[in-house]
Amino acid sequence: MKRGIWGVGLLLLLWGCSVAMHTAIQEVPVKATSPSTVTGPRVRILGIAQDGGLPHAACSCSNCSAARTDPSRASGVASLGIIAADKAYLVDASPDIIQQLATLSDVRTLEPNRVDRTPVDGVFLTHAHIGHYLGLALLGFEAVNTKELPVWCSQKMGEFLTQNAPWDRLISQKNLALNVEQSGEPVALPGGVQVTPIGVPHRAEYTDTYGYLMAGARQRVLYIPDTSPWHAWSHPMEEVLEGVDVALLDGTFYSGDELPGRDLTKIGHPLMVDTMDRLQSRVDSGTLRVIFVHLNHSNPALDPSSDARKTVEKRGFSIGGTGQEFAL
Repeated sequence: MKRGIWGVGLLLLLWGCSVAMHTAIQEVPVKATSPSTVTGPRVRILGIAQDGGLPHAACSCSNCSAARTDPSRASGVASLGIIAADKAYLVDASPDIIQQLATLSDVRTLEPNRVDRTPVDGVFLTHAHIGHYLGLALLGFEAVNTKELPVWCSQKMGEFLTQNAPWDRLISQKNLALNVEQSGEPVALPGGVQVTPIGVPHRAEYTDTYGYLMAGARQRVLYIPDTSPWHAWSHPMEEVLEGVDVALLDGTFYSGDELPGRDLTKIGHPLMVDTMDRLQSRVDSGTLRVIFVHLNHSNPALDPSSDARKTVEKRGFSIGGTGQEFAL
């Protein structure tokens, strides 16, 4: 029996129920922190929540309760759009792909009264945790039914998709066309944009993990939604950020106070307070913008009125917003 078929089936069943329950809540996306007037090649944030979304399934915490009643407090799972010339690409295919494709629909001219079989021009995948690839299922025969849509991923991610149901059917039926990437080797997109995968340390139950550096004539934007704490990197993260103008970084947890009773040595993400301490000088100098994404529903910085959010903004950092754009 192929690994994970029953577990994946259950996840998809639960996911379908979850989509039906909170689609109405997420019809109005989180407002961008500053309205964008960016033109030309650019990156667009499509969601900032950790894999479970916001509101999170089966949670009654203050953030989730607020998100259920106030659409401006809700967010889709972390994902990016890359807009290059008249083409659009996804970075990760999240469980909220339906709304996130709609958020990119302004890039393409759609024919009326039909399903767009090519809603994006390609997908870049980071890894095989549920918030980052489950949306691929909706590109198959039962839904969008794409035709050889380019998907860029690591060799291990490609093997995972081709060796496990139901993802293998997306390959055999030619809904997706896999392109194996090597860390550090750029992929050229229209408009002079290059997307370079960067291997990052993270839990590797099924695959390795990539971040992506997106570079154009105007800026270099680094996207790392998931990583182990910075001390686990083989090279200092400050070196990885050399030459980067905008960093969209893992903001899963704000501080250790957020997780009472948890062993901080076993938290598989950097704390936002640690990231700010490490990058404060670059932010103060004006040579780097740092925007936090992939926030867990427990993160106090999700609340615009919280002390955590005020601290983040006072220090010159920010929380990403759906629709926010950055020039490339």
